[in-house]
Amino acid sequence: MKHEEIISKIEQNPIIAAVRNENLLQKAINSPVSTIFLLHASIFNIKTMVDAIKKAGKHAVIHIDFLEGIGRDNSAIDYICDVIQPDGIISTKNNNIKYAADRGMFTIQRFFLIDSMSYDTSVKTANAVKPHMVEVLPGIMPKIIKRITQQLPMPVIAGGLVETKEDVIEILNSGAIAVSTGTDRLWEL
Repeated sequence: MKHEEIISKIEQNPIIAAVRNENLLQKAINSPVSTIFLLHASIFNIKTMVDAIKKAGKHAVIHIDFLEGIGRDNSAIDYICDVIQPDGIISTKNNNIKYAADRGMFTIQRFFLIDSMSYDTSVKTANAVKPHMVEVLPGIMPKIIKRITQQLPMPVIAGGLVETKEDVIEILNSGAIAVSTGTDRLWEL
């Protein structure tokens, strides 16, 4: 199934290019990463960006909370699934993750771990919503990443504030299966 294929490719190459602007897209496509997170796009360029990623044989995952010019409701997800056709979506919103999963989309739920309460809520939410993967931010918290990977049944990606090769190694050694980073020099690792 396609969902397992995405996870497998991420495990084989655990660096994920997190592209924040269209100018870096080609660099991400040319890098050895297998998966590209589109963290900023609009209704005018998203289809072209997704098509370019997929044409290069890579997985395109859209952070729909940051997609400009389109709503955040089920109709928007229908449009993304039917017209844009990415390999998956990222969202912080439970209802978006549930609906996209029901539509057959690969889902990554993003959590910001800022204190023990947000940590506990994230674990409960992930276990209830059951996204295919979770992404925790900031990613430079190895002790917390180790703890959350032991508590969740789905694979964990860590992202945010990842700037060095040492950060990547420490995150992967803490149990995350991948690291998402906008630091383009790390896409070549």
